[in-house]
Amino acid sequence: QVQLVESGGGLVQAGGSLSLSCGVSGNIFSINAMNWYRQAPGKQRELVAGITAGGSTNYADSVKGRFTISRNNARNTVYLQMNLLKPEDTAVYYCNANAYVSSYDTDDFWGQGTQVTVSS
Repeated sequence: QVQLVESGGGLVQAGGSLSLSCGVSGNIFSINAMNWYRQAPGKQRELVAGITAGGSTNYADSVKGRFTISRNNARNTVYLQMNLLKPEDTAVYYCNANAYVSSYDTDDFWGQGTQVTVSS
């Protein structure tokens, strides 16, 4: 069984910062991409940032220059540093990992979500 455990959400004023982390545990061989998604009320889940096993990153246009994704492969952990937060960043943030569950098969796994609320 594979588990993704997120931490670090909360309430912050606009312009402030929050840091999220997500640890992956369980029966996996290795982890490929790790991503952060978010879903605001009444909206579809969207990709915020992603990072490959080699460290290449990509960001949604709305967060470029404000958010930074990183990972610690030895700890199977991915982080999201969020600076200059805006009210429109308010959402439930989900960690996602694509991992090898055998020598040949991969699967996608999701965390339970953590609430980020930015007040104006």
